[in-house]
Amino acid sequence: SLDNSTALKDCDCSVLFKRDIPTIKRDMQDLRKYGVDIHSEKKRGICVTGPIEQSRLRDLIVQYLGICNAASGADKATALLVRQLKAKALCHVVVLERCIEQHTAAIIDYEKEAGEVEEQREICPLLLFSSEGSWRILAINDGVAKQYHLNKVVRVKVGSKKFKCIPQGEIDEMFRYSFRSWVGTEKHHIRIRLSEEWARRIKPRQLMETQLITEEKDGSVVFASTVNSLTEVASWVVSRGKGVEVLEPEELKTKVIELARGALSNYHNA
Repeated sequence: SLDNSTALKDCDCSVLFKRDIPTIKRDMQDLRKYGVDIHSEKKRGICVTGPIEQSRLRDLIVQYLGICNAASGADKATALLVRQLKAKALCHVVVLERCIEQHTAAIIDYEKEAGEVEEQREICPLLLFSSEGSWRILAINDGVAKQYHLNKVVRVKVGSKKFKCIPQGEIDEMFRYSFRSWVGTEKHHIRIRLSEEWARRIKPRQLMETQLITEEKDGSVVFASTVNSLTEVASWVVSRGKGVEVLEPEELKTKVIELARGALSNYHNA
């Protein structure tokens, strides 16, 4: 359970969050309806007495961080979207969210490359999410899960086709093996040796839900996990440079070598 060690009461939360006490009580009631066993006790104050499901925790954290980021202006993805699309940014978000909620296809004009716009592409949007500094659309197109950069959507409108809702569990599974932002159903087991210097940086971090870190006698570590894209991992390995060595699979080693050679070719006259 989550305890309230400082014994905050309704009146304390009213001051802390700058809301009146009836609002605090309504918020607690909403949380109970959501599955959070939160109550105000005479001696202990406000406390959560029962366990909270992990899915609920993830949703609450996302909502809370979203509010904090919006208030602080620290959301780089949103700043980029507004800078590029201006007033159309809000329009696109509203239309796409409407399509997601109503399970209705969206028709988009999409800028694949600079100046090259593909018109009237029909997508079935499932989710808007932020990754690597930009907002993206997870959608089904021609039966395949794909992602689109929201800032590259030139125009969007609600289509006429309805699509079957995909369970949240299936959407979560698409992201489970994502090393950075790639969404897919492939699964590759990887093992990477990290030098002692890199080990100090990586060990405190959770890069993947499925990761396993094994410490070696020389101070290095072996990072093992399952990913859905070897290309993303290869780019990460090359960007780290010395001290990060792919152990398996061979296909990942090959991709790393090809990327490294490509980068070196830019300096063949140096």
